[in-house]
Amino acid sequence: MKNKLFDYIERDNVIYNLSGLTKLICFIFLTFSVMFSYDIRVILGVMIFSIVIFKASELQFSQIRLMVFYVILFLSMNFLLTYLFSPQYGVEIYGTAHELFRINSRYTVTQEQLLYQVTKILKYASVVPLGMIFLLTTNPSEFAASINRIGLSYKGAYAFSLTLRYFPDMIRNYHDIALAQQSRGLDLSKKEKITVRVKNIMNICVPLIFSTLDRIELISNAMDLRGFGKKKKRTWYAAKSLGKPDAAAMVISGLIFAVSLGVTFFVNHSRFWNPFI
Repeated sequence: MKNKLFDYIERDNVIYNLSGLTKLICFIFLTFSVMFSYDIRVILGVMIFSIVIFKASELQFSQIRLMVFYVILFLSMNFLLTYLFSPQYGVEIYGTAHELFRINSRYTVTQEQLLYQVTKILKYASVVPLGMIFLLTTNPSEFAASINRIGLSYKGAYAFSLTLRYFPDMIRNYHDIALAQQSRGLDLSKKEKITVRVKNIMNICVPLIFSTLDRIELISNAMDLRGFGKKKKRTWYAAKSLGKPDAAAMVISGLIFAVSLGVTFFVNHSRFWNPFI
């Protein structure tokens, strides 16, 4: 299952069948809806919607396990560091101070600070499922064909496609090199000290870098031999036309974005929802 990490695996459901261009537009709409607003009600709505879409995509946890771990680690550190360096920022934003308890003269826990930090964490957490859906359900070749059709140079589109393919290939190469090194006595288990384990991981990264450079040269030579870049246009084997599900997905995402803007400008009259007034 480790080889499936971040990899594209073909499935037949409504999310996978959407065009790569559609998924990009929806991802932009929903991400902007969350990033622009600090209204926890809007953010929770987008988060629930993204989780429902994630369930509908039928992605396996083995594909996202490592990403989930690092996201939780990042969110925990962000929450802690935000409070350590700006313990009263929520009070400055909302203009009131409802103290829950006091640690010392500098660090007091207020409802305003908790609301600000929880809202900030939920903003990041709600975007993660959207990014996973876009990354893991999009065929790189089909996505390159889609963005080329809307005007992006096919060279840039193909470069983006190669980038999406690079992540699972790099992980597979790392796994293969790690197994080869361990068969030669390299210990990556918890039995070794952390400094020794870091050093052993570096011993894996060096051949990984060289194998990556070899792969880049191999792909470049293959593309040159096939005359890549000689013509102004090219055809795409994996091109997919937009259908009614694509239009529906873009309309729904656009409406969510419009609701986010409407709540910000006409309801809250600010990016922040202030329940303390």
